[in-house]
Amino acid sequence: MKTMTFAEAIEDALASAMEKDDRIIILGEDVHLLRVNLFSRFGSDRVRSTPISESAFLGAAVTAAMAGCIPVVEIMLVDFIGVAADALVNHAAKLDTFSGGKWQAPLVVRASCGGGYGDGGQHEQTLWGWLAHIPGLSVVVPSNPRDAGGLMTSAIAENGPVVFLEHKLLADYWLDYLGSGGRKNVTYDIPDDGASGFVPDKWEPIPLGCADILREGKDLTIASVGVGVHRSMKAAGILEQRGIFSTVIDLRTVFPIDEECICRSVEQTSNLIVVDEDYKQFGLSGEIAAILLENEIQFKYKRVCTEGTIPYSREMEDRVLPSVDDIIKASDSMLNPNVA
Repeated sequence: MKTMTFAEAIEDALASAMEKDDRIIILGEDVHLLRVNLFSRFGSDRVRSTPISESAFLGAAVTAAMAGCIPVVEIMLVDFIGVAADALVNHAAKLDTFSGGKWQAPLVVRASCGGGYGDGGQHEQTLWGWLAHIPGLSVVVPSNPRDAGGLMTSAIAENGPVVFLEHKLLADYWLDYLGSGGRKNVTYDIPDDGASGFVPDKWEPIPLGCADILREGKDLTIASVGVGVHRSMKAAGILEQRGIFSTVIDLRTVFPIDEECICRSVEQTSNLIVVDEDYKQFGLSGEIAAILLENEIQFKYKRVCTEGTIPYSREMEDRVLPSVDDIIKASDSMLNPNVA
């Protein structure tokens, strides 16, 4: 075992895959600078810097995938994926079905996501619920370096399009950037672990749709992805001091989602909190509730989600995004309604 940062793990997994398969290429704005190690190792033919036109280079990636390449496309912020939505939503996602399985678009769209540093609702969204809503798209949201590398290894091997989302509070190169340009006074609630951690000596794929149970308890299930996993673990530790024992599920992927793991846990605890930095309406939190109801499981339910458009003000932003305190309050209102 060795230690890597979140970003290093993804790049190392990419390098390992690119070494074995020369069909893998990287496309994106300034990738020759952002991925300088990969650029130096594999050259400009395979690490290709593009013009600032997400619709153009994601569109090109879809046709490149159809022609036999495996593109890894870098969209700097997931918010900008809307600019290129046609190529992803109307073409890549539907290609396999529309062609009766004769054509596939094996590509990975790598994008940063998430807030907590004061950049507003056009740069801090997560959007994984919206993306997972589209049939044909897989959506991956790792919470730690080990999972990030293993899930990237699996994403590259998929026959269809995968959106790979990296929370900016876990990526050291984003934190360096966000804290520059006269913003030294900006503070971040960075998880104690997640931004750096142990990784295997050799990358093995982590199957999409396979959740990870980080701790087990009899009283409450808390399910989340990305940074929300770390908030959930911290809240579970506080709740344990109060005599409430929680199971914390790292979903790892929004779609496919590990229905069996969720159902099994909630059957045991009968109480569920979904911690979701995406928007509350019509998203991951509601989908999980629907899964449980369709499986005829009786349970109490709370969700801690992003409430409305994310404001620029850091103080106001903290009131909108899910927090450890919000998780504790949700637990109190569900398990101890007389206290809440």
